[in-house]
Amino acid sequence: MAACVDKWHPTHAGCLSSAIYHYLPDRAATVDRAMPAAAPAPASACCVRGGDDVWDELRAEAQADADAEPFLRKFYWDLVLSRPSLEAALAAHLSAKLCVPGALPQDALRDLLAGALEAHPEAGRAARADLLAARDRDPACGRMVHCFLYYKGFLALQAHRAAHALWADGRAAAALLLQSRASEVFGVDIHPGARIGCGILFDHATGVVIGETAVVGNDVSILHGVTLGGTGKESGDRHPKVGDGVLIGAGASVLGNVHIGAGGKIGAGAVVLRDVPEGTTAVGNPAKAIGKKAAPQRRPEEQPGVTMEQGWSDYVI
Repeated sequence: MAACVDKWHPTHAGCLSSAIYHYLPDRAATVDRAMPAAAPAPASACCVRGGDDVWDELRAEAQADADAEPFLRKFYWDLVLSRPSLEAALAAHLSAKLCVPGALPQDALRDLLAGALEAHPEAGRAARADLLAARDRDPACGRMVHCFLYYKGFLALQAHRAAHALWADGRAAAALLLQSRASEVFGVDIHPGARIGCGILFDHATGVVIGETAVVGNDVSILHGVTLGGTGKESGDRHPKVGDGVLIGAGASVLGNVHIGAGGKIGAGAVVLRDVPEGTTAVGNPAKAIGKKAAPQRRPEEQPGVTMEQGWSDYVI
């Protein structure tokens, strides 16, 4: 599985969410690169340093909620507190959501998910970065445990990470099963072949569609109703490539093998049919760049995908 698309260094002083860079690739900063690499980064590029701080914090939040609301104790115990790791908790939670009584048993599905996550540890590292992204970017997310338990965008993305792992291992039937169930349950349809980076936020998430050959970089935020799709019946590499730090507004459609440069911003309802340069805001149908001045070079934590700033900018490349 190639979850993390390589980009910047994980230790930037004064960043909005410094912890998230522990789960991003440990590479020298290359902020002048407009697109994610055509080939995915190797699994070893996503590095975890030190202990599992995300899992420890999530468990502490779960215990605090269980203490405050006694009727939730069994729920939190079953899904979080009794589990030895985030990966085990994800497998249990997703299997409970995606199983089909009498046809797709929960235990068998849990084993499938657990096996995929164990075989591809980069998926777990990406999930931790996704949790941090939700906590730091979404003002409605007070605790990571709430994102883990209740946010369908996060859950749909983790189901995709497991499906992508199976797809990479040549288990297409199992991968497509997970895609189908996640689409039915969460309303988010991501082909298991799509390559999606670390630190991703699907805000609200309903109606997000991502095609087979799409590539999404790191630190990207995507709102509800977004389509990263094709333009017809062509085969091969036919879906968008989204750079690091991009923000895509609600209801936007990016169609065809077009590139959205790093730090780009796509306005709500835009229909993008051509490349969008790095750092550019594009709006409208068909989408056009707006602004009058050259966009300043931004630090990773200042990119639109991290700040979630959806207002109009006077900058354009």
